[in-house]
Amino acid sequence: MVLFAAKVYTSMRSGSLAIIASTLDSLLDLLSGFILWFTAFSMSTPNPYQYPIGKKRMQPLGILVFASVMATLGLQIILESVRTMVSNEDEFNLTNEQERWVVGIMLGVTLTKLLLMFYCRTFTNEIVKAYAQDHFFDVITNIIGLVAVLLANYIDDWMDPVGAIILALYTIRTWSMTVLENVNSLVGRSAAPEYLQKLTYLCWNHHKAIKNIDTVRAYTFGSHYFVEVDIVLPANMALQEAHDIGESLQEKLELLPDIERAFVHLDYEFSHKPEHAQAHAL
Repeated sequence: MVLFAAKVYTSMRSGSLAIIASTLDSLLDLLSGFILWFTAFSMSTPNPYQYPIGKKRMQPLGILVFASVMATLGLQIILESVRTMVSNEDEFNLTNEQERWVVGIMLGVTLTKLLLMFYCRTFTNEIVKAYAQDHFFDVITNIIGLVAVLLANYIDDWMDPVGAIILALYTIRTWSMTVLENVNSLVGRSAAPEYLQKLTYLCWNHHKAIKNIDTVRAYTFGSHYFVEVDIVLPANMALQEAHDIGESLQEKLELLPDIERAFVHLDYEFSHKPEHAQAHAL
């Protein structure tokens, strides 16, 4: 909030479109921060009756909303910058006092954002990583905004809206990549072959009674994986023993850090058609 207030003051002192764009970005940071906080709060309050499989997908959904807001800001900045260049408004000119205020505040805000970026990168939580990415973006936008102001002041005033357009394009590119990354985590994309091989090895060596591994699947479910395993046990094995083997394998899989939930299916042969064939065909 303090950084936002400082940038609002800088925008008022300079009248720079590039710095105003950077200030609007900070305003959206506050709104997006509320979205991400609400997402984290919702995930930390489980409700097994209304959400029996948890709320892990709220994490990428929150990031998607965040990215959509940032991309919308970028488009708005482009439109306003083009309008300013076409209308050829008043000449951009800063006094020496205004320049000192603008440079001092923008450098201070940039340094603070840089320190916050390094701090957020020490966490493993995806939402905090999103904040780290946003702080890095703020560092870039602050530098571009400051350079655009100085160029507009000393060279030509069209440099200011051009700097704002550069910021907007950078915004759209950065958060479009974030959207694509999180869409993959929501649609159930398969894990890498190397990861599936590790799961297969773990399942095969879980118990000496396992005769074969029929199927091993791992697919994204939010920021974690859902795992489905079909193991083959002797046909004459007692139900209790077979159940204990399957349950212990399920618990072992769910202890892995990247797995949200594991399902272990027990079978006595592997020559049949795959289960849920119709579902996989859809």
